[in-house]
Amino acid sequence: MKKTIGILLSGCGVYDGAEIQESVLTMLAIEEIGANYQCISINKNQHHVINHLTGEVMNEERNMQIEAARIARGNVKNTNEITAANIDALVIPGGFGSAKNFTSWAFEGPESTILPEVKLLLVNLVNAGVPVVALCVSPIVLAKAFEDSSIQLNLTLGTLEEPSPYDISAFTDGLSKTGMNSEMKNITEILIDKQNRVISAPCYMMDASITEVNSNIRQAIAALKNMLQ
Repeated sequence: MKKTIGILLSGCGVYDGAEIQESVLTMLAIEEIGANYQCISINKNQHHVINHLTGEVMNEERNMQIEAARIARGNVKNTNEITAANIDALVIPGGFGSAKNFTSWAFEGPESTILPEVKLLLVNLVNAGVPVVALCVSPIVLAKAFEDSSIQLNLTLGTLEEPSPYDISAFTDGLSKTGMNSEMKNITEILIDKQNRVISAPCYMMDASITEVNSNIRQAIAALKNMLQ
């Protein structure tokens, strides 16, 4: 029987939701290992809407689940429909939605909050031994979910040794402040936390091409396949 892997989407678009390329490449990588995917989102509005041509905030509101349906071709379930019995693993693509919608990290750093629905889902899955893959910036979501708990995750958000469009040092320091362990990995590497069954990959946290990101995601999903066997 095929495994079903959830993909948790924070909207649609790198600057205000889920990173579209990472999301679609995740779907492809999951099918390539012979598994099914199920897109999942939250029935709440995004923090804001960004014009992806200009980078300016737009005077409108958009719902995360409705926007995620653009990527999922309409097949996206709400988190309240998902339990550890429904999926065999979960992948969280990157995108600013992880730092603006699922958490408020983009505005408050490690002192930020996390949506209760997202925290509940992640805590229930990890406690049940369901593996989680966090791509790009999404390790911050896991960090906030397990802050002040007995679980100390090993996570990566990239490396200081290679170019990045983001402040990797600030992100890694932030992970440490939440009580998580941070390790440096480049675009050709992933980090596997065997004890907690968590995999993280830098993806677009590094200055990478879509081909490099594709390889990084396939590497993470291949590791997930091994974890599920």
